[in-house]
Amino acid sequence: MDSRTAYVVLSLMMLANSGALGLILRDLPADLRSPVRHWQAGTLIIAAGYFLHAFPSLPMPVMVTFSNGAILFGLTICWRGIQQFDGSPPGRWQFVPAALGTLVICWFSAVQPDTLTRILAVSLASAVILGGCVSDLGKREYRDGSLSRLLLTAIFVLITALNALRFGYFAWADIPPGFSIADNAEVMNIISPLVAAMLPVIGTTAFTLMCSERLRRQWERAASTDYLTGLPNRRTLTETGRRRFELARLEGRSVAMALIDIDGFKSINDCYGHDVGDMALTHVATCLGQGIEAGELLARTGGEEFVALLTETAPQKAQQAAEYLRQMVQRQHFLLQGVRIPLTVSVGIAVSQSEDRDFDSLLRRADQAMYAAKSAGRNRVQLAA
Repeated sequence: MDSRTAYVVLSLMMLANSGALGLILRDLPADLRSPVRHWQAGTLIIAAGYFLHAFPSLPMPVMVTFSNGAILFGLTICWRGIQQFDGSPPGRWQFVPAALGTLVICWFSAVQPDTLTRILAVSLASAVILGGCVSDLGKREYRDGSLSRLLLTAIFVLITALNALRFGYFAWADIPPGFSIADNAEVMNIISPLVAAMLPVIGTTAFTLMCSERLRRQWERAASTDYLTGLPNRRTLTETGRRRFELARLEGRSVAMALIDIDGFKSINDCYGHDVGDMALTHVATCLGQGIEAGELLARTGGEEFVALLTETAPQKAQQAAEYLRQMVQRQHFLLQGVRIPLTVSVGIAVSQSEDRDFDSLLRRADQAMYAAKSAGRNRVQLAA
């Protein structure tokens, strides 16, 4: 296949990929639509640039400037899509390499024709943009360990390396007069379309998989997390609690839990409304979270009820840990427009015993102890019998 045909096929493949992205765009959540739009727009602009390479019907200076400029700006827009995917701010001078590269190409095609300088300018500008993509994909705070992200990073690294090879090849090659990148006069013209296809074709697949992986993790998080407080929900508590209970029983150890209930929560909803009630729940979750130690689990199981799986399993130690949680809530004032609304919790403590057949029986004993604390005057900790 000659290079002209390769560029045509490449352009059509990129158009097909962009069309596929457009079809799934409306089904994506809001936080993914903008990154996908940027990636789609970038690949469409790159496709237009390669199409101009294959059909130089315009005057040569115009064709060369617009085709190469489209590729550089398309790459930059794809770069911006990666940044939006990660939620990182745009680079202040992000479009400068593309703009400078396009100006150099325009000058050395229309004013002072020089094929070698044009090729080197495109290669250098592309390397800067691709290097920025690799840098953002490799930032530690955004690494999630997904194979799709590693694949996209590898593609950018490979394209950057091949682009540097192309730069070196043409820098030392003896380019004949009338040289064109759209024919097969040089071996690099055969390799270039293959390299160019990696980002818009394989790269688009990897980027789509990144979005799919993000959606999967969001669904898993939603299924295991309380929507209001961000704490683990009852499902997560049950799965973790049962696993810890069975492991502790096999090893001859105990499991301790604290069941925490906000005192008089219904009156807060009745007096101030459910919005303030939600604020109160978030406030209590924050207070309790500050009192949780490493290795412990705090979950919201519904309504005004929380459960903490404690690391202290001796009854007195577990009671002290629960007392500390109770005090954390009492000490930190809940303010509504400068007015303090008293918030306290009652806590029931249960430590697993040989009579406990499963995690649910331990949870029931903690619930009974919590109601005993309520009956004894609230704002206190009660250890289950």
